[in-house]
Amino acid sequence: MSRTSYAHMNTAVNAKHVRSLLRFFESGAKPVRNDGFGVEIEHLPVENGSDAAADYYAPNGVETLLKRLRPYYDPAKEYWENGHLVGLGRDRISLSLEPGAQVECSIGVLRTPQELMPVYADFRREADPIMRDLGFRLVAYGYQPTSSFADISVNPKSRYAAMTDYLGRIGEFGLCMMRASAATQISIDYASEKDSIDKLRIGSAVGPILAWFFRNSPYFEGRTNPYPLLRQRMWDYMDIQRTNLIPGLYDDRFGWEDYAVDVLSTPLMFVDLTHTPEAADEPEERKHRAAFRSNAGEVYPDRELNDYEICHVLSTHFNDVRLKNFIEIRHWDSLPIGRVERLVRIVGALFYDDALFGRLLSCFDGVSESEVLEAKANLQAFGGASTPYGRPLEFWRDLLRVEDAGADEPGDEAHPGVFQA
Repeated sequence: MSRTSYAHMNTAVNAKHVRSLLRFFESGAKPVRNDGFGVEIEHLPVENGSDAAADYYAPNGVETLLKRLRPYYDPAKEYWENGHLVGLGRDRISLSLEPGAQVECSIGVLRTPQELMPVYADFRREADPIMRDLGFRLVAYGYQPTSSFADISVNPKSRYAAMTDYLGRIGEFGLCMMRASAATQISIDYASEKDSIDKLRIGSAVGPILAWFFRNSPYFEGRTNPYPLLRQRMWDYMDIQRTNLIPGLYDDRFGWEDYAVDVLSTPLMFVDLTHTPEAADEPEERKHRAAFRSNAGEVYPDRELNDYEICHVLSTHFNDVRLKNFIEIRHWDSLPIGRVERLVRIVGALFYDDALFGRLLSCFDGVSESEVLEAKANLQAFGGASTPYGRPLEFWRDLLRVEDAGADEPGDEAHPGVFQA
């Protein structure tokens, strides 16, 4: 039995559920290299003039934007919930909503970073004229420029009501994260279990350093942001059961089974039974509900989980780097598209250039979980004067090839933060 499994011997972990996750991870392995990227950019909707958060439900709000964008998207890929439009899709791009009506643009699969710009430009070419007519726009910041989380309504997805119930009672920043923050996330491929563990470790170790160079959160709760790395601080202090580093990741014995046992042992945060056939006759309020104590083994039937159930279990964990049937690196603030494209190029070089990735593996050989946590704390405490892993930021700028991160790019952090495609 592995080290992590011992830690969870007294919890209800279903062996069939563990096998389900192992099968899912195996299905994502790509032994034949094709080096793909997935890119998710969350945008903050703000009203022209006041920069207050634009509301989902307002007559000229975010739902109206989605409805007017419908002709550009595939009718078969529309997503409605509780009578409201909450998502659109077509080839290579989908639009969805985070809890505070942040508009998430998911693009992929990309084979080169240069493919990002044309796909994104089409989205903005269609959306920007509609938003000008509605009186709001999308900005690329890590946090709302003027509104407090308490002033932002939650969109009509049932899962977000359950998340609000849970995160409103746990940790420090849960509701801030849900309603007022926005991120950039990049997904990459892995070839095998070993390759995925190597990439999880390297991503977790260097991601916070890249987050410093690509920081973009000048505001917090209507004031100047006091935190050197706001997004990292919010996630680290939100709910330690499901955020920060993957427990045991830097143990030599760590593998997929350990990750599966960890996520299956943790309370689910909220239940989603919408794709569980055995729960078809359950009332809707039972299909989405907060789960303060119940883990997957106590919620789902004694059988192998289907892919929807697996994705739900994995999506209730918010580690810095997350394993699904791909690897999702989650450290970064929402960024203007030019900086996103630069970040994708850097991530591609770090993880897909064999020589550079080998150098990173050598650099972090033997690093411990406590050393990664210390490096994160160092960055959050000292910002530009920090020395993660005992090295100045100039060393990391050179090693990680972030000379062109664009942190000082004109307009990126200048209020009111308009992004022009």
